[in-house]
Amino acid sequence: MNGPKNAHAHASFLLGVLPPPDLGARVDAFRARLGRRESAPHVTVKARSGLGADLGWVPAARAVVAGSAPLALRVGGARVFAGGRAVYLAVDSPDVVALHLRLLEALEPAARFGYEGPAMTPHLTLALRRRGENLGAVLDAARAEFADLEARPLTFTAREVWRLRKPGPGGLYRPEEAWPLRVED
Repeated sequence: MNGPKNAHAHASFLLGVLPPPDLGARVDAFRARLGRRESAPHVTVKARSGLGADLGWVPAARAVVAGSAPLALRVGGARVFAGGRAVYLAVDSPDVVALHLRLLEALEPAARFGYEGPAMTPHLTLALRRRGENLGAVLDAARAEFADLEARPLTFTAREVWRLRKPGPGGLYRPEEAWPLRVED
């Protein structure tokens, strides 16, 4: 039986900020040209550790988000992570890192990823490495496509954090619910 109780049984969640619609559309178009199937464009604020399928973490996470001011983000050019696991757009946002740390403190995940914590690197993934793939060509294409952001980074203010859901292994993260950040006077 697939009742409401089992609806999220194999799902995983993360919290993220969506880019402005025009940048999201550029990312989608870039991926489509390269034949890439990836999660919806987003900047992760809190990875899936501690965000269980039972959603018991939602009230505490929502409270942290609701008590946080809007987030300033600056999106720059294309980069590749050490080890070549992903090509991404660089994101400079002390606000995202600060919110990430407040969420870690509130949720106290039993285990967390090595990239979580004060040294987290905000980013907008363009392409994850596939098995046996070298992302060099993807990085070259991304540097050409997003050269304008290298020269003139895009700044924007996020006024909400999204809960993104992946239905199960092999699935993609998609925005499911927007949580407003604190309204500034």
